[in-house]
Amino acid sequence: RGTALQPLFKMSYSCSKVGDPRPGQPYTGGNFCAFLPDNKEGQKTAMLLKKAFEHGLTFQIKSCNGEERVTWGLIPHKTSWGGGKARNGYPDAQYLREVCTVL
Repeated sequence: RGTALQPLFKMSYSCSKVGDPRPGQPYTGGNFCAFLPDNKEGQKTAMLLKKAFEHGLTFQIKSCNGEERVTWGLIPHKTSWGGGKARNGYPDAQYLREVCTVL
């Protein structure tokens, strides 16, 4: 399994912008952690995920019970080492290929 890279994203409280569900409304942030294998493919994927983050593609704001919250966007992330594809975890032999295609 090897060592894991663990990109950790911390999203603060802020106000949503044009294009979000309710522009100008405050939203709740959170901590988000994703796992990649520490190998050449994993490091390449980490660089692509960083670019996606810088372009605002990693997260989205959704309304949940009348509250705006930051959630994962459409780019798939592995949020655990176990549980397989069904639980956003490993093992998933196709993940790196699939996420690079999306990116």
